Amino acid sequence: MKVIDRILQTSKTFLEETGELAYFSGRFFKEATKRPFEFKEFLRQCYNMGNSSLLLVGVTGFIIGLVFTLQSRPTLQEFGAVSWIPSMVGISIIREIGPIITALICAGRIGSGIGAELGSMRVTEQIDAMEVSGTNPFKYLVVTRIMATTLMLPILVFFGDAVAIFGSFLVENIKGDVSFLLYFNQVFKHLEFGDIIPATLKSFFFGFAIGLVGCFKGYTCKKGTAGVGLAANSAVVYTSMLLFIIDFIAVFLTDIFYEL
Repeated sequence: MKVIDRILQTSKTFLEETGELAYFSGRFFKEATKRPFEFKEFLRQCYNMGNSSLLLVGVTGFIIGLVFTLQSRPTLQEFGAVSWIPSMVGISIIREIGPIITALICAGRIGSGIGAELGSMRVTEQIDAMEVSGTNPFKYLVVTRIMATTLMLPILVFFGDAVAIFGSFLVENIKGDVSFLLYFNQVFKHLEFGDIIPATLKSFFFGFAIGLVGCFKGYTCKKGTAGVGLAANSAVVYTSMLLFIIDFIAVFLTDIFYEL
């Protein structure tokens, strides 16, 4: 009976949080279309998020490009298919590896930061003070951050993809004496808009999910200072799960589109 009660309680909590998140999303779209627009805060958030994540995304992308090429090269060499490495790496990174890895990094770096920042503002009653003073804290704190993550993640994905492909080129240049021009000609020769557009579109959804869950967990933070750490931690966990769900849906829909 205890196990059943625990399952029922967990299911109830999950459904309640899902409903609250849906309401939170609806409120975001409502507030985002109303004046005044907080452009200065939006630009500040874009700069902070992009600047704080740029180095981490670049280093991670570079290592992914190196490791992916080093792992793939021996197997392709056995079948005499080394010449396919540039196109294989380029398509794999741009279609799937780049967007999802960059999104997971940003979920840990940006999502947890948003959850902790808004959570600390909630428990120290700064948000309540903004409401009392006549300011709309939801528009100023939540809308600007969600819009910033939605815009900045595709830019970070493009940057991470470029660095990852450059890391792959370095391996091929050292091991196969492939020139820069030849390598990137092979990469772009096999890339199509059907590879770039779906990856770009789902990057916007990844960014939206990171901002939405991070703001939701922080803005609705409870249980005092202990809730701040819980908000930051749960923001990363829930966002990571949501990213994989969005990725699956995006790949599924893209596959149906290709079949048509």
